[in-house]
Order: sequence, then C-alpha cells, then structure tokens
Amino acid sequence: MIEKIDNDSLLELIVREERINDIRFLNKYFEEINNTLRNGGIFKGNVETYQVRNNRLLKKFPTPINIIYLFFDTLLVRISPKLLITKHLYFNLTKGKGRVLSKAETYGRLYSCGFEFIEEEYKNNRIYFTFKKVKPPLYPENPSYGFLIKLKRIGKNGKPINVYKFRTMHPFSEYLQEYVFKKNNLQDGGKIKDDFRISPEGRFLRKFWLDELPMFYNFFKGEMKLVGVRPLSQHYFSLYTKELQEMRVKTKPGLIPPFYVDMPVTLEEIIASELKYLKSYQKRPYHTDFSYFFKSLYNILIKRKRSS
Repeated sequence: MIEKIDNDSLLELIVREERINDIRFLNKYFEEINNTLRNGGIFKGNVETYQVRNNRLLKKFPTPINIIYLFFDTLLVRISPKLLITKHLYFNLTKGKGRVLSKAETYGRLYSCGFEFIEEEYKNNRIYFTFKKVKPPLYPENPSYGFLIKLKRIGKNGKPINVYKFRTMHPFSEYLQEYVFKKNNLQDGGKIKDDFRISPEGRFLRKFWLDELPMFYNFFKGEMKLVGVRPLSQHYFSLYTKELQEMRVKTKPGLIPPFYVDMPVTLEEIIASELKYLKSYQKRPYHTDFSYFFKSLYNILIKRKRSS
C-alpha cells in the first residue's frame, strides 16, 4: 500500500505490507522508495529476523528433527546467499523469497539507502519499522557479505587504509555505527554496549582474537606495526580529543594496542592511555614498543585480560 499525502510529485508516506524477506533486489527496492519520497518522508515496512525464523522452525518440528532441519536451513538460506560461489544459484532458484535477514542487516541497508531510524514495534513475529528519508542513497559498490571483510580506517598521516578482518558483524553493520552509538553508548573498555550488530559466531571469534588474524596482511604491507594505537573508523576518531587526533596520525596504527597495558575502562581513560603511549613513543619509539609488547603479553597470557 502506498499513501500519497500531498499533491507534489513526491510522496510523504509509503507503507509496504509485504515483508522485505521476499524482495529480490533489496537495496534497489529501498533506493526506489527513497527516490519516490520527499525529504523527511516516511517509509514503513516489516521484516522477519533470522532469530524469529529459528524459533519458528524449532517449534515446527519435534526434537531432534528440528535441530537437523534448522542446520540445513541455515546452510541454504542464511549462508549460501552470502557466498560468491552459491549466491547466484540461490537467488535464481528462490527469486529472493524467504531470504534470511538480521535486524542489523535490515537497518544497515536502510541507512546506506539514505534513511534514518524513527521507531520499531515487535508484533506477529515481525519487526515493524519506521524510517525517515534524510539524504539520497549512497549506492555502495561491491557490498561485502563474505567471511573476509575490509574496513576503512584512518592510517598514518590521516590516509585511509583498508583493514582486513574476519567478519564478526552482520552485513551492512558498518552503516549503523553512529546509530548504535547514540542508542546504546559505550560500555567499559570503549566497546558499544549491547551491540546487536555482532553475530553469535562473531562473539566467539572476538573472544579469542581470531577475527584480527587477517590484519597481519596490513602489517606485511607496511600499513600497520606490531604495537600501536588501534586503527579507527572516522566516527570513533571524531570522538577523540583534537590533541590525540593530531598525535595518532603521526604514526602507524598497531596490531597490539596500549589498551592491554593500562586496561582503561572509560573513553576518557582510553584517551589518556593512548596519549601516554604516543608521547612515550615520540621520545623513545623502539624502547616504548618493546616495553608495551611484553607488558601486553603478560596481561593477556598470565592475567587473562580481554578487551570485551
């Protein structure tokens, strides 16, 4: 259903009753809605998230048949659409109907297509969401769905670099960073509290730092060094003080951050910890990195310290 409120060529409100799980080209769908709405126009839609789908399937069959069914369902409708070698076959067979979507991917796609969150409501095993058009679509090229991802981060001299990691968040989560920060703020250690963008398998990878192994590629490329401040996104970088921003871009980011030496809790403590490291590094670079490397290893291996 589409409602036209004013007499202009663009619409004020669009309400779609079909669930977006059955839309083949989802970003094109959102982009067309964006182009049909006036600035500030409202789009209302709904989605069945994969968590809800899992619960529905588990109740549909008796144990252990439901576990076996869910396993193959996950392979077919959650994993195969995101793999380069199987996604074309999947969409040719299904025409996009019944695709599995997380809340993070849904909202991330909407943000990438120029929308901003207004409200949400859970009913009838779906999320009914309301978004407002705030800008034209970004039309992202080659969006990443795979296990290996590259993230734009700020490197030495402020030059953007692509940092490689194993995926721990749902696709399109990178577009939600500011939204999630405003909604949830930061928890101890500088992480976003209750971050729904992180997948269950992602939490496991983060616990043992397995997601960061591909960053050794950045190390061997000469874009990062062994010890140094974390490579930050533009949003996180903007949260830091001007003094720290200026000092950060004078050196390469590192694989092992000073966080593991001081174990700061608040954002202010993280800023103080990085300032202390960078000032020391400016005076005695090799001695500082040597000292921070072994202190970090001691805290990680002996004291079992973790960043989240």
